This record gives sequence, C-alpha cells and structure tokens, in this order.
Amino acid sequence: MHIRDIFANTETTFSFEFFPPKTPEAAEDLFTTVRELQALRPSFVDVTYGAGGSTRDLTHDLVLRIKRETDTPTIPHLTCVCHSGADLDAILQRWTDEGVGNILALSGDLPRDKPDWDRGRDACRYAADLIGYIKKFTETHGHPDARGFGIGVAGFPEGHPDTPNRMLEMDHLKAKVDAGADYICTQLFFDNHDFEDFRERCTLAGITIPILAGIMPITSVKGMRRMAELAAGSRYPAALLRALARAGDDEAAVKRVGVHWATEQCRQLLDRGVAGLHFYTLNKSDATRQIYQNLGVADSAGLGGG
Repeated sequence: MHIRDIFANTETTFSFEFFPPKTPEAAEDLFTTVRELQALRPSFVDVTYGAGGSTRDLTHDLVLRIKRETDTPTIPHLTCVCHSGADLDAILQRWTDEGVGNILALSGDLPRDKPDWDRGRDACRYAADLIGYIKKFTETHGHPDARGFGIGVAGFPEGHPDTPNRMLEMDHLKAKVDAGADYICTQLFFDNHDFEDFRERCTLAGITIPILAGIMPITSVKGMRRMAELAAGSRYPAALLRALARAGDDEAAVKRVGVHWATEQCRQLLDRGVAGLHFYTLNKSDATRQIYQNLGVADSAGLGGG
C-alpha cells in the first residue's frame, strides 16, 4: 500500500522499526517479535539498511519475508553512501519487481569498515539527491503504482549531528520535501518540547507532510549510554535521569521507568495531534506492547491499522 493511502485512511499511524538479523537464530527470534507486534495491527513497519552492502541483502530478505508472511506494509531503508548508479538501479528494479511500494530515503553513514570511502564515487550525496534519483528511475522504468514509490525521510528534533546551524538544517529538510518526500520520520527523542519545536519550525518552513514522532523506550542503562554514543548525544531530561537513578541497579525498575516515560511521551503527543508514533523496537516486543496497553490502544482495532 502506498504510504499516502495509509495516511489518508488512518487518523494516527503506529509503526515499528526492525533491523536485519545476522544469524538464522536471530532471524527466528525476530519473527517471534514480528508476530507478537502484528497483533497490534501496525500501520507499517520499516527495516534498516547497512551501507556498502553489509546488510543490503539481509534488508531485502527481511522486507520480503514480512511482506510474504504478514499483511503489514513494509518499508526498506535506502542510503546514498557507497552506492553507484548501477547499485541503485539494481536495488530499485528488484524492489519494483517484488512490488515494494515505499522507501525511507537517507543520506546514510559511512560503514565502519570503510571510514575513508570517497563520497565522490556515490551517485547521490544527500537524501534530496536520492529522492530525485528514485523519482527519475520510476519515470524511466515504471512501477506497479502509477505514483511510483512512496518516500519517507528523516527529521531531527534535537538537531542534525552534522548541521549545527538549525536554520540551514531546516533548509536541507525542505529540500527533501520539495524533491518529493511524502512523510518525515524523526529520530528518537526524550523531550517532547524538542519535537513540538521541530514541528513548529516545519510549519514555518512551509512543510505540510505528516511528521511521525520517533520513540524508543529505555530498557537498560547500558543501552541508554550506548544510544547516547550512536545518536550523537541524545538529550536525556534531568527528570528522566533522576527517575533512572532512583531505580539504581534494579533492571526491572529501570525498564519500568523507561516504559512509563515513553508512555507519557506518547500520551502527550497523541493529545497534541501527532500524525503518527514510530517505535524503535530494537527487534524486541515487550516494551512496545506495554506502551500500547498503557495507552489503551492495544485492543483499539483500526486506530493504527493500515
């Protein structure tokens, strides 16, 4: 289903992100999670992507398995980095042939094993360029949907790590929208004020496409510290840190704090008319299912269902 139709037919979308498993055992564990979360009737799920081919085939295989074994629209990520035009053509043709309807287009980060990669070798440098490439490919090669691929892009409520100038950051986002993006999915954040400010700045910039709020419940202090490193310094509000400090070394208590905080984030966002909630699941289902139950939407058929 084209992402535009999902937004047109759904008051508030609920969606999940998975990453490709690297072993057969991990693949089966993931599909246990997928089946558990399928019961929540997500509007769609998306699947992350490694640059330079590190998880390219794994992403494709996972997208097709979810597409084949569930009725949930599945959106693969696609990045600019380490991709020639021939690479992009092959990927887009494969997805076209398999009936994949939507893509999350990203600039991407250099893979760890290619820190010195020359970005001049890439067909596209920025996500706006990649969107233009996808649009041109569809015009030339066609697509089962006359509108071509639905395209999502990333937004950064806390600021883009490579663009400290927040005005320039918004110019870059507007360029992605003008290139043909259909929706924005934000990176994770823990302070709703950051999201509200981001959404207001989008409005001022003339951006009117749906903006989905990225939510990742904290389930361990170790995971929180790792995410702070990976997400270029995610901001953790003092109130959240105090609550986690009270939990101490009690892992179950830390998880309860994280789920409660994420639940309150979601409740406030829903009350303020957010277009959708996008859960970074880390391939686990427990925290997301608990948040659904806390919000009272777990049995609300159709609220998030596409």
